[in-house]
Amino acid sequence: MDQDERPPYASSFGAVAVEYAAHRPDYARAAVGWAVERAPGRRVLDLGAGTGKLTAALAALDADVTAVEPDPAMLAELRRSLPAVRALAGSAESIPLPDASVDAVLAGNAMHWFDMAVAGPEIARVLAPGGILAGLWNVMDDGAEWVAELARVGGKRVIGPRDTPASWRAATADMHLPKTGGTARFGSPEHAEFPHGQRRTADSLVATLATRAGVLVMPEPERAALLDRLRGFLASRPETARGEFTLPMLTGVVLLQQI
Repeated sequence: MDQDERPPYASSFGAVAVEYAAHRPDYARAAVGWAVERAPGRRVLDLGAGTGKLTAALAALDADVTAVEPDPAMLAELRRSLPAVRALAGSAESIPLPDASVDAVLAGNAMHWFDMAVAGPEIARVLAPGGILAGLWNVMDDGAEWVAELARVGGKRVIGPRDTPASWRAATADMHLPKTGGTARFGSPEHAEFPHGQRRTADSLVATLATRAGVLVMPEPERAALLDRLRGFLASRPETARGEFTLPMLTGVVLLQQI
């Protein structure tokens, strides 16, 4: 995505904050634990926290969590659902925390929205010595034939450049990461993947896909036609036509340690 295309996509979620909270998946608990265990302490910043999908997982691990989110509607939904969590307005490029105040910065399906030229030094600033930065992404496992076909039917608006295991590995091999130098000094990235899944019906999976940025920015007639195609496809498949099913997923993690 070009730099000038990013703002309208990144800002599209606030209009569907309630739907995002209802339909987007959480993160594999093992993935969140793997990242947090690598940190030198339990003070964790969830950066670009959205409605709190990752925040809730961190709180369940008894981490000392602070959430930072730039979109007012998303932040309001996070505060409504997780009133005990400290949740602040801010962004990756302007983090409202003191120097060396957290042991880990985690970002759930958010790091690709950051301007790392600015965010990298800012993340390094708030991390304590030896702290870690971890990006987590939920991806659909297209090793399942029906998921691969869903990706074909939906196209790149629905299944984007980080939404299947192979494309996620390629996209995070050298993208979305802070460049070392200046105040942002990180070691080589480590990648790990953890099995995950989300219980869905055909209707709730379409509702989930409708919260993707590429779908949200479409003109309404085009968007409605796409969602109708997805409903028709899911109604035609034995795996998804009746009742609940599990959408096979992975939670991928890219982790860097500050040096």
